[in-house]
Amino acid sequence: MRRRAALAAVLLGVGLVWFGCGKKGPPVAPELRLPGAPADLGAIVDGDAVVVSWSIPKRRVDNTPLRDLVALKLFRREEPPGERPRPAMVSYGQVVGWDQLATVRLDAPAPAEVERDTVRWRDSKGLVVGKRYVYVVTATDSTGRSSPPTERLAMTFLAAPGPPRALTARAGDGRVDLTWQPPAALVDGSPLSGERRYLVLRGPADGPLAPLTPQPIAATTFADTGVANDTTYRYAVRAVRVEPSGQARGAQSPVASATPADTTPPRPPTDLVVVPASGMVRLAWRLSPDADVAGYAIYRAQGTGSFQRIGTADPVAGLYTDRTAVPGARYRYAVTALDSARTPNESPRSNEVAITAE
Repeated sequence: MRRRAALAAVLLGVGLVWFGCGKKGPPVAPELRLPGAPADLGAIVDGDAVVVSWSIPKRRVDNTPLRDLVALKLFRREEPPGERPRPAMVSYGQVVGWDQLATVRLDAPAPAEVERDTVRWRDSKGLVVGKRYVYVVTATDSTGRSSPPTERLAMTFLAAPGPPRALTARAGDGRVDLTWQPPAALVDGSPLSGERRYLVLRGPADGPLAPLTPQPIAATTFADTGVANDTTYRYAVRAVRVEPSGQARGAQSPVASATPADTTPPRPPTDLVVVPASGMVRLAWRLSPDADVAGYAIYRAQGTGSFQRIGTADPVAGLYTDRTAVPGARYRYAVTALDSARTPNESPRSNEVAITAE
């Protein structure tokens, strides 16, 4: 009797396990359900800090979608230069033997910056110039499961360059030309070393500056041709020190402003024809081919005298009637094109035509 009861209990327990799962197919190993590791780990020295960045994982280790990612953890370890970075092993959500710098919760990431799928963290905790630091990042889901760590990223904390000097911004027609001089030294006072490159920043007259050059450039000049005339822009430049062990960005230069303007005159009208009539003189001409013509200026000179503007015409007709001509007087006429710039540019004069008014 006891054997039958024990057997029934075992069978009942098996049934509960079998039917309680609610899923078909073989069970998934727990390690395959872990979040995938963050990717694209990178870092750059930025003044007195290291800006660490990485991509948010979207899938688990078994390549299924990761929909319940909760947080990302940043770890750091100081290691002697020249040595191979120490392995990173995760145990109970921590990387053994590494210091945890930050837990970035996706529902409240500050002070981290999250832009689309990229996270940036500014590390300024106890950094020493010349020391070598190694970083890794892990991801944690809603059940507390931790991803494997990222690939280890080792870098040397370099002294950043000082700000570039003597930045000038010269406005032109649809462009602003920038020039500057290299920094005087590194921020710790030591002489400049390594390769120097530059990041150009641009912003509106009353707004923040943003990088204009996606990658640092080697030259100390830059032509910004992506500007609109009659708009004021503000510029600054940051120097970047490039060494085999990493890069370091310095503080930005003082700001320089410029307002590009249209200074190119339109092409002149042509084929001016002047016909005297009773009490008036009629003018007709071929329009300037330029699209930004806003009107035409009519000039008249009496005899051998100088030209005086006597009126304007709209930009589409190519016609004008002078009703102030004195019968019997000898006149010379010419026409110019005016563009739509804030301070209009005027073309050279058309061909001159001389007539005697009737």
